[in-house]
Amino acid sequence: MARSKAGSPKARTLGAELRKARESKGVTVRELARRLGIGHAWVVRTEAGSRPATTEDVTAILVALGISGGERERIVELAREADGPDWLRGGIPGVHQELVTLMVYERTATAISHVAPMLLPGMLQTADYARAVMTGLPPGEVETRVAMRATRRDILTSRKAPRFEALIGEYALTSPVLEGDPMIDQLRHLARVAEQPNVTIRVLPSLPRWTPAHEGRFIMFEFADAEPLVHLEHLGSAAFHTSPGVVETYSHALGTLREAAMTQEESLDLIAACTARYEESPR
Repeated sequence: MARSKAGSPKARTLGAELRKARESKGVTVRELARRLGIGHAWVVRTEAGSRPATTEDVTAILVALGISGGERERIVELAREADGPDWLRGGIPGVHQELVTLMVYERTATAISHVAPMLLPGMLQTADYARAVMTGLPPGEVETRVAMRATRRDILTSRKAPRFEALIGEYALTSPVLEGDPMIDQLRHLARVAEQPNVTIRVLPSLPRWTPAHEGRFIMFEFADAEPLVHLEHLGSAAFHTSPGVVETYSHALGTLREAAMTQEESLDLIAACTARYEESPR
């Protein structure tokens, strides 16, 4: 009997899928609980990923919701997948699974730390910047991703907004993927977001020595009622790491990078200087 591990990336994503399925049918949590003959707290915990769900649980929920055919098979298959300490997302043919997973973490995290050596963090990107880094994707997929990214940005100003820390490589500011007015707008956006009390933006200067940032970008998620996890994204794949040893490695890397980073005041001064430079450049 396949069972998702409570609080794991798979359990959270599976819960998000079940919640979407329920909402698509216009069914409340209490109504679904009544149909299943159980307490509504069971449904709440399952959708939050805080209790292990078996394939039988998932099937029963989908039957109670009247979901059948390919959609039922897809969600049940997700429940069948073997659960391990690391859940690798091999390939990203579309946006559905990846963004559902990330948005669950972003919405439920109490703290998010994003190390971004080469590109600005997704939650801080303007629409033009996002389109620039998505060059090569089908046009329809690009616009879907851009719209979803805008939704993710709103999390930073929500009622239960997490603490958000961005450690951005100086390279991302001085060798940008945009030029002219779009880049100016992006830098001004960074400065505005940094005014929010829950947001910290610091620049990692180009140093003549190795730092963990040279290994690439990563995101650390911390939660009130679950263990932290790390998200890595590469070209065509992404991985979610939950094993304590791996998470501790990245936690130590964060500490090292915080020591190497400029202060927020110094970082905003650099962002302002870059903005002025782009404003003075011929356009």
